[in-house]
Amino acid sequence: MDPYGDHHRKIISPLDKPQMDADDIDKASSDGDEEEGKQASPQMDDLETANHESLVGHLSELRKQLVKSVAVFLVFFIIVFSTINSWFPYVTRGHSLIILGPLEVVKFYMSISTALAFGLSLPFLCHFLWQFVKPGLNEPESKFLSLYSPVMLLLFVGGVAFGYFIVNPLSYTFLIALGAVNFDVMVSAQEYIQFLLMTTMPIGLLFELPIVAMFLASIGLLTADSMKKVRKWSYLAIAIISALITPPDFVSQLLVLIPMVILYEASIYVVMHIERRRSQQAVVE
Repeated sequence: MDPYGDHHRKIISPLDKPQMDADDIDKASSDGDEEEGKQASPQMDDLETANHESLVGHLSELRKQLVKSVAVFLVFFIIVFSTINSWFPYVTRGHSLIILGPLEVVKFYMSISTALAFGLSLPFLCHFLWQFVKPGLNEPESKFLSLYSPVMLLLFVGGVAFGYFIVNPLSYTFLIALGAVNFDVMVSAQEYIQFLLMTTMPIGLLFELPIVAMFLASIGLLTADSMKKVRKWSYLAIAIISALITPPDFVSQLLVLIPMVILYEASIYVVMHIERRRSQQAVVE
């Protein structure tokens, strides 16, 4: 018999409260996690659904623009290929070309028609690309591309025209004359079209240098001082690129190197103008 009469108490002191063992703690913790998971799962599901819908929307828009681009290219390709006899003399410039087999005729026509169709559809392709990337651009990038897209096209066309009317005939004449000293030179149609594309399309891309410099300067990645500091190395890089994209003769390389150096200096001037205008706007604000 308990003299204190406390044997009927279920809890004598706070220390006598029943303790939870490890299994009970884990069960309570798991129950709490399940409740939190149940509360957070609707939010996670909504976020995943929104991301999925956004991805599907981007892919649908990309597919639409690609379909439009392919359709425009095919239309120009059919037009160019069906009228090949009318413009063929302008491409070959009256040179005597040979074919080494019946399939080479088809290869030549397909190659030259593809190149011309791509050049004619390029403005439309750029417009479709602009429509796709426009929603993902910030305001400075969107404004820059909307203002200078026509200039980019004009520079590309100017580069292709420079290669076609200057680089190609001079380098072709020089190489044929060089080979005629010791050989009977016969040029196949396929080799001629490869030479023509080599002396036109890459030069058109290189003529985009001022626009690339303007874009990098507009987003703060390029300055006129940095371009001046690396001028010598830039000239070396331009010389290497000119040697890689042109036929292996110093005439073609020199013809491409000179305008590229001029464009580089023009890019420095353009970047200086952008920086000057930006500083004036900062002072006004």
